[in-house]
Amino acid sequence: MSNLNGLTVRWSLADAPDDIAERLRAYVEDPSHARFTGKPGLRFKTWRMVPGQWFEGCYVFEDDAARAAFQAEFTPVADKTPVSELTGAGPLLIEACEVVAIAEGAAGFATYARF
Repeated sequence: MSNLNGLTVRWSLADAPDDIAERLRAYVEDPSHARFTGKPGLRFKTWRMVPGQWFEGCYVFEDDAARAAFQAEFTPVADKTPVSELTGAGPLLIEACEVVAIAEGAAGFATYARF
């Protein structure tokens, strides 16, 4: 068993439009969050960003097979996804990884379409 149940997809924001951070927040809020909520095989997804530098989707799947299936479906169309269209370029990185552990803090785990 390879334990590559995580996937990171990262786009550069270096050459993206000036309003890209707000446009990405709006895209995540609607429709991306709804698309991944309840997705079979997915434990959770986080969307991360350092404005002006990069935007990233970080996925944790229930097993390697679910991650591999998603990655095989996503990779060929990565340059045509909504985020690629918004940023003006395809992802810099599509990388499978091992999620070693997850800890839930005292504040609990909550899902939000936008923080």
